[in-house]
Amino acid sequence: MAITTCVFDAYGTLFDVAAAARQAAAEPGNEALRDTWPTLANHWRLKQLQYTWLRAVADAHADFWDVTQDGLDWALEATGLQGDDALRQRLLDLYWELQAYPEVPAMLTALKAGGLNTAILSNGSPPMLEGAVQSAGIGEVLDDVLSVETVGVFKPHVRVYDLVQERFECNRDEVLFVSSNGWDAAGASGYGFVTAWVNRAGEPMDRLPWKPAHVLSDLTTIPQLAGL
Repeated sequence: MAITTCVFDAYGTLFDVAAAARQAAAEPGNEALRDTWPTLANHWRLKQLQYTWLRAVADAHADFWDVTQDGLDWALEATGLQGDDALRQRLLDLYWELQAYPEVPAMLTALKAGGLNTAILSNGSPPMLEGAVQSAGIGEVLDDVLSVETVGVFKPHVRVYDLVQERFECNRDEVLFVSSNGWDAAGASGYGFVTAWVNRAGEPMDRLPWKPAHVLSDLTTIPQLAGL
C-alpha cells in the first residue's frame, strides 16, 4: 500500500540533541566544557533514554522535561561538572532551542509538496516540542506534533504508536515512521509501520525481534522512500 503519512521522532532525528552541549562549550565562561562536551552530550542522551525505558517498565511516568533534567544531572556528575549551576541552566535553556539537521527543512517541504501527511511522534512534552519546532522554523511543514503525554507512557509502548492511526485515520502500512533510535524504529516495525532508521553514527543493528525496513545515514532520501 502507498505511503500516505510520514512520521518522525524528534530528538536525534529531526533535532540535533548534541547541539546544546556543543554550543555551550563554545561560549565564554564554559571553558571546562570545551574538551568534555561530546562525552557529556552522549551521557546526557543515553541516560535520558534509559530513564524513559525504566519509567515505562515501572509504570512511573514523568514529564520528559523532568527526565531530561535527571539525565543532565547524571551526565554533569559523570564528567566532574556537578555544582556548576550556571552551566546546568545554560544547557537546559539551549535544549529548548535545538538546531534541526541541515536537510530537515527541504525534506519536509518536499513531503508536503507531494501531498503527504507529516508529523512528529515524540517522547517530548508539548511545550518542549513547540519550542524546538518554532526554533527550527518547521511548523508550516508539519500537520501535527504528537506527544506521549497524551497516553502517559514512553515509546516504544504500542499506545504511543496508536496515536498516529487515531490522528490520521490511516492503515499501519501507509505510515513511514522515521527515527534515529534503532530500538524505536524496531518497535515501530513490529507495530506494523514501514520504518526507516537514521543511523547517523554508523552503530550496529539492535538485537531485537524486529528490524527497520530501511537504514539511512541522513534524511535526504525520505521523499524517495515515501514514493515521491
